[in-house]
Amino acid sequence: MGRKRKSQEEKGEPSASTSKRKANEGKKEEVSSQSPESNNPHRNFEPYPPSKVYRLIEPGPVLLVTTGSLADSTHNVMTIGFHMVMQHESPPLIGISLGPWDASFAALKKQRECVLAVPAVEMASIVVDIGNCSADDEDVEEAGGKWKRFNLEALPAARVKAPLVGGSDVIANIECVVEDTKMVSKYSMWVLKPVKAWINPNKKPGEGGKMFHHRGDGTFVVDGEVLDLKDRMVKWQEFQD
Repeated sequence: MGRKRKSQEEKGEPSASTSKRKANEGKKEEVSSQSPESNNPHRNFEPYPPSKVYRLIEPGPVLLVTTGSLADSTHNVMTIGFHMVMQHESPPLIGISLGPWDASFAALKKQRECVLAVPAVEMASIVVDIGNCSADDEDVEEAGGKWKRFNLEALPAARVKAPLVGGSDVIANIECVVEDTKMVSKYSMWVLKPVKAWINPNKKPGEGGKMFHHRGDGTFVVDGEVLDLKDRMVKWQEFQD
């Protein structure tokens, strides 16, 4: 029998299996040295709780809602952050979330009208305090109601019984009537039709008037730089001034 030939490893030469093993080890080292982001199929995104998505898309301006009647002194005021524009025209429509846990619910259900007031950032603290009290709170009752407690000015509206919110730090008031209640029982969503609107000429949005927006966690953002891209909105020019 002839002399046994030395293996490649004994000769100091790597065998095919050894080369393959080392190549695989090199790939593992390369993968482990990469950042976690490179292994994430969603790139620069990370999971977010569905129960908190309202914090991402809620930031419309915080509003005050007035209900009841100024004439018979049953007018009330509350704060809301859940609302949306539902239709531009024919007629314009606004949706607001207002449930039976709110004292204003009964008044809105009975009279089917209200006023949406848009406060400027100067009123932020007051507006938040209004949203964190009830008409039957002891200090509110002692003051004679929310309007007196927070020194709010109630002005007569033109088309509805509920009052406008007066003052130099109110950007606008929108008088509304209830257009549709089909979603109230299930979602507490009221569809409102604006019938009259008022603007403060000294506090127009983008011209001195800054709205503030709730982020859903007790923090707020304030209107900042205005970005004018009207020339690119070629399909929506009918809604531009």
